[in-house]
Amino acid sequence: MQLFYIALIIFIDHLTKYLAKIKFSSGKELTLIQNYLEFTYVENRGAAFGILKEKKFFLVGFTILAVSYMLYYLVANKNLNKWYRVSLILIISGAIGNLIDRIFRGYVIDFIHFYIKNIFDWPVFNVADISVVLGSILLGISMIFIKE
Repeated sequence: MQLFYIALIIFIDHLTKYLAKIKFSSGKELTLIQNYLEFTYVENRGAAFGILKEKKFFLVGFTILAVSYMLYYLVANKNLNKWYRVSLILIISGAIGNLIDRIFRGYVIDFIHFYIKNIFDWPVFNVADISVVLGSILLGISMIFIKE
């Protein structure tokens, strides 16, 4: 069942990226909340926040190694706590979602832009990024508060 959830999150990630590409790659934007949240289109050729630009080989290699280990750990440990399991599913899904983009496009499609007027401007992100971040936060909380 966990592989189904991984595939589902990857599907949702790529569906939203596809929709963002066809709707916003021409330069259009959709404001959802004025001065706070919009959909736009960005081709990110690096990692988080655009770091490691043009280091595709390194990013692909590192991601494949990390995802392989996490998948092995997830499958090999049948007695994992549900919170560890959910966090790994989220991290793996997001990593694979962006990995697919890097391998087949050479860049990752980002489209969610959160900002606060002229005060704060978060880098544009996507569903895979949300999945990795939520999974990482959940994993950290689980490691601190759940004793196994």
